[in-house]
Amino acid sequence: MAEAVAKKREARAKIRDAGGHEVAMLKVQGLKRYFDVSAPWLNRMIERQPKQILRAVDGIDFEIGQGETFGLVGESGCGKSTVARLIVGLYGPTEGSIELEGRDIAGLSRQQMAPMRRRLQMIFQDPYASLNPRWRVRDIIAEPIRAFDLAKGQAAIDARVGDLLETVKLNARDGEKYPHEFSGGQRQRISIARALASEPEFLVCDEPTSALDVSVQAQILNLMKDLQREFGLTYLFISHNLAVVYHISDRVGVMYLGKLVEVAPAKTLFTTPRHPYTRLLLDTIPDLDMSGRERTPVAGEVPNPITPPPGCTFHPRCPFANERCRAEIPMPRPLSDGAIVACHGIEEGRIPDGPMLTLPARPEGLA
Repeated sequence: MAEAVAKKREARAKIRDAGGHEVAMLKVQGLKRYFDVSAPWLNRMIERQPKQILRAVDGIDFEIGQGETFGLVGESGCGKSTVARLIVGLYGPTEGSIELEGRDIAGLSRQQMAPMRRRLQMIFQDPYASLNPRWRVRDIIAEPIRAFDLAKGQAAIDARVGDLLETVKLNARDGEKYPHEFSGGQRQRISIARALASEPEFLVCDEPTSALDVSVQAQILNLMKDLQREFGLTYLFISHNLAVVYHISDRVGVMYLGKLVEVAPAKTLFTTPRHPYTRLLLDTIPDLDMSGRERTPVAGEVPNPITPPPGCTFHPRCPFANERCRAEIPMPRPLSDGAIVACHGIEEGRIPDGPMLTLPARPEGLA
């Protein structure tokens, strides 16, 4: 199975636009997702309350090239998981476009989206909650194969399920078991096997190791890197673990209150962070080298996304904020080293360059 899929990847020509430029695997522009969290209509009429709209994702832009890993980081509640669900079609966008190799999939109906779902798959945070406890593992993994008609006959389906289980370092006979008979790391391997069953090209990984023991996290990450090389996969990797994000990502986006405040190559972002929020976030990484560098802890709480602050949403927590930051929303601006930063202070040159940071140590066991 692995050889067949690898040949298919190599044979597939990269899509190019009219100018001959390679089209990104995924391109997101102006993406927004608002949720109406208002009280019932009658309650609002009696209490004279306006509608309450939660701005989970509030206009973001990024691209992911074929075979690339794009890391997405930020505090809890900043909208990372909502972005993941928007891309795979679990949520519909309020506004904006999601282009998969040049085709906008944001406005497609369920029927139009059906053939695209084979190319897009998702690995969820909790491997147990994402697996049907009443199904045997063989049926869980076989479901995409049957849905997309990828194998004919029960014998061919069983053989393919066995290959997938062995691909994720499990035994083909494990297909007879139920999810509760496995450990957390093994269940996540089953989730990965199910995601690979449809021969996808793009995987959205929503904190795939955060629910696992530290000793198991490196095994799953090494497996994901091996699969990416073997099958030519493209990843959107969401995580709170900044050390893992650095070592597995090609580029990293930093998200705050529904917006991307900085996007840069991984090494650039971790050695020379520009945005004040990025700097505060990286100061949470333990200083194992005991350099003695002064660190600024992340202060304050993330504002309510229902009533975000005017101007730059980070200004209530930013030590460099001025009147412009409190009134005007900063626009993303490209820098010479490939970084894109949305910050008035960086644009005006009034925020000094931070110290060169030490790159985070490789997590134990990560290849």
